[in-house]
Amino acid sequence: MKEKNEYILGTERAELHRLGLQHQVWSGEARRGWEIAEFTEGQTILDLGCGPGYCTKELAYIVGQQGKVIGVDQSKHFIDYLQKGIELDGLENVDLQCASFDDMELEEESLDGIYHRWALAWSDNPQYIISRLYEALKPGGVIVSHEYYDWSIFQTEPQLPALNHAVKTAYSSFENSDGEINIGKHLPRMFQEVGLEVISQRTISKVGYNYDLVWQWPKSFLEIYIPKLMESEALDPKQVEDALSELIELEDLPGASICCPLMCEVVAVKA
Repeated sequence: MKEKNEYILGTERAELHRLGLQHQVWSGEARRGWEIAEFTEGQTILDLGCGPGYCTKELAYIVGQQGKVIGVDQSKHFIDYLQKGIELDGLENVDLQCASFDDMELEEESLDGIYHRWALAWSDNPQYIISRLYEALKPGGVIVSHEYYDWSIFQTEPQLPALNHAVKTAYSSFENSDGEINIGKHLPRMFQEVGLEVISQRTISKVGYNYDLVWQWPKSFLEIYIPKLMESEALDPKQVEDALSELIELEDLPGASICCPLMCEVVAVKA
């Protein structure tokens, strides 16, 4: 049964696996951002849009028993999954909230740090959310953001017609949503408008090659999301079948590659 506030890719077992794989691809980038922010023992850190908690648990070990991680997500399935995980791992320094970003409970000047990855892109009022995050940060608190800068560069080499059409249709579905899929390019300005000082920013590009780990990230996304485009009637069953068939074909082509959506990292501090 679908959740009322279900993720755009769902919250089923296949999506849990995809998110775990995605974390393997992006965990090094996350840790690099955390090092810039100097996340460390004893701090209180918010994991905004924590999902099933792959970053939440890593942050819990970083801040230690004297610190605390607050995980916020609107999916009850993911929050329940994470709750079981932290209990199994004996982590007593994690507080979870099943709430939207509008309704989450944050005390003023209570956070040393904030991390989010692919969270603000789906919000229909990101500037309001950013203002709430600013208020919750302590002076000197740091936010690390990983968001899409340009999803439209997602492409395969070689380009196969049905698969290429499905990728473009996926992008159109994001553009037509209530959020801003490429919000990363706007974050420096949005942060500065609420009073945050940007101290570091970089773009992050990844290209996957046949059967390597990076390849598995966009492949798993396409395997889950292309059929959902049939549910929304953006693609018909034949188009979905052809696109998924070409995805299998692509993986067996010598020298094939997938250029992933361009990401960016923005790190900002509250003076």
